[in-house]
Amino acid sequence: MASPQRYIAHLDLDSFFVSVEVLNNPSLKGKAVIVGGSKDRGVVTTCSYEARKFGVRSAMPMHKAMKLCPHAILVQGTRGEYSRYSRWVTEIIAAKAPLFEKASIDEFFIDLTGMDKFFDPFQWTIDLRDEIISKTQLPISFGLASNKMIAKIATDEAKPNGYLFVQPGMEKNFLAPLPVNKFSGVGESMHERLKSMGIFTIQQLSETPVAELEKSIGKYGVDLWKKSQGIHEGIVQPYHEAKSISTENTFEENQTDEAFLLSELVRMTEKVAYELRTDKKLTGCIAVKIRYPDFETTSKQTTIDYTLRDDELIPVAISLFHQLYRKGQPIRLLGVRLSELTSHVLQGSLFEDNKKDELYKAIDAVKNKFGKTALQKARTIRGGLNKS
Repeated sequence: MASPQRYIAHLDLDSFFVSVEVLNNPSLKGKAVIVGGSKDRGVVTTCSYEARKFGVRSAMPMHKAMKLCPHAILVQGTRGEYSRYSRWVTEIIAAKAPLFEKASIDEFFIDLTGMDKFFDPFQWTIDLRDEIISKTQLPISFGLASNKMIAKIATDEAKPNGYLFVQPGMEKNFLAPLPVNKFSGVGESMHERLKSMGIFTIQQLSETPVAELEKSIGKYGVDLWKKSQGIHEGIVQPYHEAKSISTENTFEENQTDEAFLLSELVRMTEKVAYELRTDKKLTGCIAVKIRYPDFETTSKQTTIDYTLRDDELIPVAISLFHQLYRKGQPIRLLGVRLSELTSHVLQGSLFEDNKKDELYKAIDAVKNKFGKTALQKARTIRGGLNKS
């Protein structure tokens, strides 16, 4: 029996942070807007299409961006609003989609394979896009294709605020005229190497013998050749709350010392936050779990603005602990869990204070080299912490 035709939709909120800022401040509409850090040391998180016309791009140092577009309006960003709108769009998609993946704070994949028996996948995705725009007023583009890679590239081609359906069987024709750096993973150095081989377009890449590519650029050459044929086997990873990072500690002896328990809570929160950053994720929900000697287990969670920082997670964990803990009662187990995870790619680490982000990078670098416990907060080591 033949496999059903695959239909994968990729939806991407256009210049998401800028779009949210424009909704909250309509005077920014139609202007060159850059969201990011300070003019001196900051980095561009995202920018409006008006700023892109001047060559401004995400991840560009802010001082360079301001030279290219000196009249741009610099906005530091309102992270709570980004979290709110991201959740709103997620809820709309979750209510309609049979299977979806939240690839990042502003990007989604939907698997519509087999659903063509019941409806037209293209029209269904158009209707979903219309509903998102109608309810949130956010511009959103989508690509529909037979696999994730083609769908994502189609979305990129459809921007801003448009859509594109690459019909099954037309993948190679669609890719052929595009530059080779349309493929993720083809950075500046790889792009230059391919150009030095006379390969500028994906069609030229597809016509290059795979053995020649492997000889010149190794195993990645084989992968690129497969991509150039329109082949991609990635699956849509279901988005659900079970996707989480957690840690817990069952104590050898039941614990009643609140200072010790809080220091353990801080240690565990630091641990899961480090794992979060290692996985290049943001979390939008944190939970604390307590188990008593009679095995009665209680937990409490709360949604938060998307973050990856210890100093934002620890106070919330402590607050949840105080809401849960029956003062004076011994505790058998303590746990912390981060859920509602999404990839941050570039965005998450650039929401605000760049100096703080650099500090986290330095701390994580030490932990990577010398172990997770190489650096800990002083209050964790002391085993004491004032109630807050």
